[in-house]
Amino acid sequence: MPDQTNDRTQPDVSKVEDTRDQATFESIARPSDPASDALQEIQGTAPSTGIGTHYDALVLGGGMAGVPLAHRLAYKGFKTALIERAELGGTCLNRGCIPTKTMIASARVAHQAYLSEQWGVETGEVRVHLGRVVDRKDELVRSIRAGSERNVAQNPNLTLLRGDARFVGARRLVVNGEEISAERVFIAVGTRNRVPQIEGLAGVPFLDSTTAMELREVPPHLVIVGGGYIGVEFAQMYRRFGSRVTVLQSAPHLLPSEDEDITTALREALEAEGIEVVVRARARRVEGGEGQVRVTASVDGEDRTYSGTHLMIAAGRMPNTDELGLEHTDVGLDGHGFIRINDRLETTAPGVWALGDVRGGPMFTHTARDDARIIYQNVVKGQDLSIRDRVVPWGVFTDPQLGRVGLSEREARVAGFKLKIGTYEARKVAKARANGETWGLIKVVADASTDRILGAAVLMAEGAELVHEFVTAMQLGARYTDLQDMIHIHPTLAEGLNNALGGVHYEEGLE
Repeated sequence: MPDQTNDRTQPDVSKVEDTRDQATFESIARPSDPASDALQEIQGTAPSTGIGTHYDALVLGGGMAGVPLAHRLAYKGFKTALIERAELGGTCLNRGCIPTKTMIASARVAHQAYLSEQWGVETGEVRVHLGRVVDRKDELVRSIRAGSERNVAQNPNLTLLRGDARFVGARRLVVNGEEISAERVFIAVGTRNRVPQIEGLAGVPFLDSTTAMELREVPPHLVIVGGGYIGVEFAQMYRRFGSRVTVLQSAPHLLPSEDEDITTALREALEAEGIEVVVRARARRVEGGEGQVRVTASVDGEDRTYSGTHLMIAAGRMPNTDELGLEHTDVGLDGHGFIRINDRLETTAPGVWALGDVRGGPMFTHTARDDARIIYQNVVKGQDLSIRDRVVPWGVFTDPQLGRVGLSEREARVAGFKLKIGTYEARKVAKARANGETWGLIKVVADASTDRILGAAVLMAEGAELVHEFVTAMQLGARYTDLQDMIHIHPTLAEGLNNALGGVHYEEGLE
């Protein structure tokens, strides 16, 4: 699964309309002279309001955006409070990136053991002990979280407040019955699993991306509603553990924000492992109980019923903004409940920022961390950094892995670019053939007028690692021709990228 994110498109957050003028943003975001008295004013000199403890900075949410920002502000001398109602580490550490990848690693070992004779190795009977897989996952999460707890406790200017926070006014909140306030508030409360409106769902037990990692017995037949990033990762993982798996996807293809040739190649790989994929299947009704569920879906206008022992809902994520009391502030929300921001992550309320998933897509751990970097540099260092034009990669941790960056071919066409496209099948890469990992496709999208790389998709073994060659090139503004003649080690998976670049050509009719 991607760094827990969701079934999502990537809205251009740089195009969010600001509701305040530029001068107002300037006065809130940056001191005029960070080297002099303006910076000193925000460090440890916040006036008392007489309504409880007053801080220089309040950070709401102890996830992968909030924790690094709180640490950096505190170490710089800000009197900082970090508010978290559950475990430090947020979704990524506790319910997303780390635990899913840990369990996916176990599933991969099982898969290789099942197929070991293809490599001339006989292993005997292969048995998956799901309880042990879950225990291994839990121990890793606990160890990482313990380190985070220690680091927070050792930061002298950082106070960890456990509990729910709710705004009662501008930069005023109540936590555990105590009203607190701050000069600056940073909202990083993240998202949670979205539960769609399906008839009968409320009365039927179902799994989500959290509870599906708590099972201690392999489900005989898992039906997954949702064929986005979360759905496909869990589908393959449980198939490799030994489940029969059916995926019901409402869109015409899996991973609907990706190009169809990429998603078709992934679907072929999943179906080759025995996963049943049904597209254009909109779930309308759910029935059953413990150990027996039935999903009625409309497939191309015809009702069909799919039965299984377990049901998982993988219908994306929704923001944790509904119980924050934002109606008592000037913080604006979009139509889905995500916090509206400008390209410096400032909200529509003076002195309030939003970072991480709660501000809408792209929703990844690595963008959340970069949000924290941008806010810190702007607020403390007086810089004018922006999230506009960030080169943001992401990955889907199936086999083959999908590493992605930039625009898809479809998005580039919609944006009006004339294109050059290069593709190369993974089965033609010598190292992939030697490894027995030949599913997938490499695709490069370039601007025909400048030869600059607009985006890339690497669907193959270690695709989420390999895509960083394109990330670096795009960050540096390189042309595809700059990479085309680079020497790559043979035999490696990376030389497949070289081959894809060598095949870049004009789209039909441009020459």
